[in-house]
Amino acid sequence: MDSLNYHHLRVFWTAVQEGGVTRASEKLHVSQPTVTAQIRALECTLGQQLFKRSGRHLVLTDTGRSVYRYADEMVGLGQELLDAVRGQLPGRGLRLTVGVAMVVPKLIAYRVLEPVLKFAETVRLECLEDTPERLFAELSLFRLDLVLADAPVGPSVSVRAYNHLLGECGVSLCGTAALAAAYRKGFPRSVDGAPFLLPRRNSALRSALDEWFEREHIRPSIVGEFEDSALMKAFGEAGAGLFPVALPTAADVRRKYGVREVGRAESVRQRFYAITVERKLRHPAVVAVVEQAARTLFT
Repeated sequence: MDSLNYHHLRVFWTAVQEGGVTRASEKLHVSQPTVTAQIRALECTLGQQLFKRSGRHLVLTDTGRSVYRYADEMVGLGQELLDAVRGQLPGRGLRLTVGVAMVVPKLIAYRVLEPVLKFAETVRLECLEDTPERLFAELSLFRLDLVLADAPVGPSVSVRAYNHLLGECGVSLCGTAALAAAYRKGFPRSVDGAPFLLPRRNSALRSALDEWFEREHIRPSIVGEFEDSALMKAFGEAGAGLFPVALPTAADVRRKYGVREVGRAESVRQRFYAITVERKLRHPAVVAVVEQAARTLFT
């Protein structure tokens, strides 16, 4: 096999990063045919096809995804080499880039990612919060190492990804002291007609709560629906209504927001997933996150 051309590898990496040949050519200030020719030269060197056509778009082949992971590290090392020569590099460490779905409680996200802060090797943690759809798009472009979500990737999502169940937990319904005093006695029938703050209907927790309301013949008075779990808790702290809390963080939420538990929706189960583009986890920080969550957080 011919020797590997680093420049061709960087052009390929840029095309994946930018989402196509057109944007890569603009980024590199060269023509589109030049970018295409250099990617084809890399394919000839490797003896493997890196892209395949899907409709109007080019997508990575399995080999392309593998080559991109190596290219990403090599380009990063190349930049570190330049920084080191310029005296700008204090030392190397791992980087973990995580997408957190807005419906995932912030305390759950922190507890899941906490092992990274205690990792033996220095890890630079980067977190991006957005809707699951946008995070899956970033994951498909290998801009994220994993996504934390409250539901697995479904068949309707055109992203080849793997769901790693971190665990599941029960749900507590909380509210201010006044609301707790008004609705605690006779729970769950007592909350029929009570004011509620709920996740939006596109979340797994909302679906589970709606089913619970129907089983218990409860008609909630829905005051607000929220994409962001922290914003929902802020409204709950102000006394706008009752709101659901994942049991592993219930004590912390009660203390932080000054609220009380009204009761527990025993049959409602909330699940959390680490979603990656790899079936077998390789990133050491990701392995630590998944293993510790299953072992301690959701026992």
